[in-house]
Amino acid sequence: MTAGASLEPKRLRVAVLNRQFSATGGGAERYSIALVEHLAARHDIHVFAQHIDHSWPGVSYHKVAQPLKRPRWLNQLWYATATWWATRKGFDVVHSHENSWHGQVQTVHVLPVKYNLLHGLRGMQLAMRWLKIITSPRLLVYLALERSRFSLRGPRVIVLPSKTLMPQMLEAYPACAPAIEVITPGVDKVWGQATPLQKVEARRQLGLPEAGFCILFVGNDYRKKGLSTLIQALQQLPGQCFVAVVGNPAHVPVFQSQVKSKGLAQRVFFLGSLSDVTPAYQAADVLAHPTHEDTFAMVVLEAMAHGLPVVVSGERYCGIAALLTHEANAMVLEDPLAILGLSTALARLQQQPDLYRHLSDGALHFARQHQWTTLALQQDNSYRRVAQRARPQAGSCKPNL
Repeated sequence: MTAGASLEPKRLRVAVLNRQFSATGGGAERYSIALVEHLAARHDIHVFAQHIDHSWPGVSYHKVAQPLKRPRWLNQLWYATATWWATRKGFDVVHSHENSWHGQVQTVHVLPVKYNLLHGLRGMQLAMRWLKIITSPRLLVYLALERSRFSLRGPRVIVLPSKTLMPQMLEAYPACAPAIEVITPGVDKVWGQATPLQKVEARRQLGLPEAGFCILFVGNDYRKKGLSTLIQALQQLPGQCFVAVVGNPAHVPVFQSQVKSKGLAQRVFFLGSLSDVTPAYQAADVLAHPTHEDTFAMVVLEAMAHGLPVVVSGERYCGIAALLTHEANAMVLEDPLAILGLSTALARLQQQPDLYRHLSDGALHFARQHQWTTLALQQDNSYRRVAQRARPQAGSCKPNL
């Protein structure tokens, strides 16, 4: 190389593992997709998925067969094996968003299986739980995959989307601490509040009432994300308040029955899955996210980027809440099951314009500090670190069994 020649970073060949590579899949899928889009210009990226609904310049897509949809644990084992075989050679980095034993970069989107099964159990309760585990092929496969996933047999980075997942991760796999880093989700840009015209047009497009106070709910698992609590809270709000529900339509029938039984059929609108949630954010006045469990909750950040005040569960239940300040940039709920707490927060936003504007401004300021253009560089650094390590490191990250 001649003196003064520019030293451009090497393009790496990166395999990304995610069974569902579609924006309608949920927060984990959108996280994976955003990283691919923002790093495609830097690296040669190959996506390995069983369901693909995405296209991006420079990205190569590889469809992984799915011989069996059920049982899920068998498909998980099949997917892990198939992607291991396909990526065992020819890649600088394998980045897995799935429970699999291979991949130098492992992004964890849910609580560890081991933590969910064994946390807080002692004595006879612990013994009975282990008896259940060793007699269940499903649980044995999930635990075996997870144990291998968090081993340090080679260069490995374990990425968490929020710090609130750290205690559970370290309880289940304490020796993994040196490999853990936090890379929170981001947004592509900060859109700002919709204009009155944009709001009306978005509501027309989605079939929502043009007038009234629209409370948006976004989530594929309606139960876990707290839709039942929101429906009950809606009963205590003025008649001009209504709820728009975006997410997996498979859950709609059960919740439609709840809505009808409470006389709210004209105030709750089920929109199904949307490949682009932007119109829903433009149509809404606030986002309600009384989730029972979320390692981060990208929908909250996305709503804030549209200038929506958000009502969200506290950090015990939702990772992003650890970064938020109550009544400064969000309304944070101590208890997501408390109907009165949720209805009161929503009523204040509907009835207090000053509070609404204050939280809208705070939301936009927060979103500007969490954009993918910066956060994707953290992931890029992780790729380069593991790719530069010439030899696998000795030792393994053994869980406390």
